[in-house]
Amino acid sequence: MSDEYNDQALPEDMLDILHEEEFEAPRSAKPLGAHAEELPHPIYRLKTLHSSETFHAYYVPSDESAHFMRQCDLEEALAGPRPANPHSAPNGERCGRSEAAAPDSSEAATAVGDFVISTRSLAIAPTKYGRDLVEVLGVIQELSAVNADELVLIERPATVDDYRRYLDNLEREKEAFIKCRERIEAHNLPMKLISAHCLLDDSKILFFFTAESRVDFRELVKDLVSVFHARIELRQIGVRDEARVTGGCGVCGRILCCHGLSDKLNPVSIKMAKDQNLSLNSLKISGPCGRLLCCLSYEHQFYRDARRELPNEGTRFNYDGSLFKVIEVNVLSNRIRIAGEDGRLLDMDAARLKYSDGRWTVIEEES
Repeated sequence: MSDEYNDQALPEDMLDILHEEEFEAPRSAKPLGAHAEELPHPIYRLKTLHSSETFHAYYVPSDESAHFMRQCDLEEALAGPRPANPHSAPNGERCGRSEAAAPDSSEAATAVGDFVISTRSLAIAPTKYGRDLVEVLGVIQELSAVNADELVLIERPATVDDYRRYLDNLEREKEAFIKCRERIEAHNLPMKLISAHCLLDDSKILFFFTAESRVDFRELVKDLVSVFHARIELRQIGVRDEARVTGGCGVCGRILCCHGLSDKLNPVSIKMAKDQNLSLNSLKISGPCGRLLCCLSYEHQFYRDARRELPNEGTRFNYDGSLFKVIEVNVLSNRIRIAGEDGRLLDMDAARLKYSDGRWTVIEEES
């Protein structure tokens, strides 16, 4: 998400609405150096439920009775005890998992000699917006991408009361979204409302919107405060962030990477598409947000590494008594297409080419 869009000049009586932060700031781990063994263990990947943003955190067990539950477990606990039924599915199967495949946290802790929070458990942790309900996606195995300065501390497991408040907030968010959109239309503001979010432990409502330019929403804020009697925060986001919040289906037929896979929205350039020999048709290399596909950046490093071992298009070399030029390089199949001055077009395995003394030569095949 982009930084909050509230740095315009405001009346003195409104400054506390947009700038004052009453919630506790995210508690970062003390910088522990670059060595993985110096980081707290284990480190978890968390996801905010309202925006699908992910970040890293750790947990310090303070109570042996702490019990982390998945969303389906909290739903069952909220619904109350059910009568025993010998034909009903085990609890793990009702939650969409196999107990054999996903042991509970106590079994996992025995396996690694430490307390481990089960995957898909809900917890309370500080986010960039305030203390909120988050989902534990799992334990980070590759710690090279973990920044110790950005680690936050998981405060506690989510309880049934937390989940009940979360469900109540979902209903409040629907109402807040409708009313805010009505007020935007009444003020004729050039902005598109994307979502509304009520923090779990704060009487503050966040509204996310997109706009082509800066918007003077001071009068809108005053109206919203009078309607909701709560602190109001408006944040302008980009179209890629909009896709991340709303979700959807990509051209590959799977969930959007920005919504269900990526930790951060990495920059994507048209050069990445060129390096991958993709058609530069914008309809084919753009996502639903209208921007270049996120997957171009995921695969770009592979293509860069592979191309170091291959000649570039336009490279010339002598072969079979004629001068040939490389006209196409296929990184995935590791093959090249060459055109000779004598009119021949050949498709060749790139492994037959060798770079030596500043030029490419063809290794003759053994008879």
